[in-house]
Amino acid sequence: MADPKSLYQEVILDHNRKPRNYGELAQANHKAEGHNPLCGDHLNVALKLEGERIDAIAFQGESCAICKASASMMTASVKGKTRQDAEQMIQEFRDMATGTLETDKQAHHLGRLTVFAGVRDLPTRVKCAILPWHTLHAALNSIADTSTESENDPMHAPIGDA
Repeated sequence: MADPKSLYQEVILDHNRKPRNYGELAQANHKAEGHNPLCGDHLNVALKLEGERIDAIAFQGESCAICKASASMMTASVKGKTRQDAEQMIQEFRDMATGTLETDKQAHHLGRLTVFAGVRDLPTRVKCAILPWHTLHAALNSIADTSTESENDPMHAPIGDA
């Protein structure tokens, strides 16, 4: 079996070098801008909802490798899903990253995203991994701007000193 830390590093590097769904989405009907003021990550997420289904999604911005890889995998995972399914994945990813969902012991819908489970052991990087998910949540709910530090953000979760 592959070493989880090695797999995590390989996935991060691959998605950082070749992010999926990176760029503008001209026909977007939902958008949000997300910030992580602690490290400077800044992302825009744009999506096209057809009814309740995510027909297309893209992201762009400046961020660390963990944030970019998380955004890349997130967009690939939620494309084609319903709003409700995406919201469930947002909550599950947040719970996994903060250590309240143990993916090897509890049911979830994260699939390959579980490669990020180890980020919970790196408190200063948790917010890097969850920023794209905060931003997706904001876009789905027509909130133009969000931050990992916003008290009004329903996804806000203080994590250690991060």
